[in-house]
Amino acid sequence: MKKILAPSILAADFTRLGEQIKEASEGGAPYLHVDVMDGIFVPSISFGMPVMASIRKCTDMFFDVHLMIEKPDRYIETFAESGADGITFHVESDPENAGEIIKHIHGTKSLRGVPLRAGISIKPGTPISAVLPYAADVDMILVMTVEPGFGGQKLIPETLDKVRALRAFLDSNGLDTDIEVDGGISSANISGIVKAGANVVVAGSSVFKDSIREKVIKLIGLMNEA
Repeated sequence: MKKILAPSILAADFTRLGEQIKEASEGGAPYLHVDVMDGIFVPSISFGMPVMASIRKCTDMFFDVHLMIEKPDRYIETFAESGADGITFHVESDPENAGEIIKHIHGTKSLRGVPLRAGISIKPGTPISAVLPYAADVDMILVMTVEPGFGGQKLIPETLDKVRALRAFLDSNGLDTDIEVDGGISSANISGIVKAGANVVVAGSSVFKDSIREKVIKLIGLMNEA
C-alpha cells in the first residue's frame, strides 16, 4: 500500500501560501491536506472555498479536504467546484446519514472530471466501531490523533491502538482502504505511526516551518523506511 505524506496548510504562513505549497510539492508530497472548520462542530474557524479555489490555480497536488463541519452534505458540490479531489467528513457530524453522504461524495466529480474519493473520520474519543460499517464503502478512514480544531497539539498515544485495530480489521476483510492519521505528527513519531498501520499521514507544524522542502523529504524517507 502506497505511503503518502499530506502536508496541512492549516500550519502554513498565509502570506506565503502559494510559495510554501510549491516547496512542499517539490519535496515530493503528493497530497495537500485542507482542514475546513466551521466554529460549530469544532471550536475553531479556519477557511473555506475561496482559499481552496485560489490555491487550486497554483498546484496540481491532490486536495485532501477534511470537513470538520456540521451537516457536511450541504457543501459537497461546492468543495468539488473549488478543487477538492477527496472529501473526508466526520461520522460524529451526521451519524444518521453517513452512508448517504458517502454516496453523495462518490457521485460528485472533481474538476479533473473523476469521482471524488470519500473518507470518513473519527475523533479520539470515538471507537472504530462507528466507522467499521462503512469500511468497504469509503476510500479512506481518518483517525484523529488529537482533538480536532487546533494545530500544534501532541499526539494522543492511545489513538494508535485504534489504528492498529482498524488495520487488522481491514486486512482480515481483504480491504485496501487507506488509513489516514492527523494530529501531532513529527519526525520523532512518524515511523511508529506507519508501523501501527497508517499509510496516509497529515503533517502541519512539522512541515510548514523553515526548509519546507527538506522537511518533506525527511518525513517521506522516514515513512518509507518504517
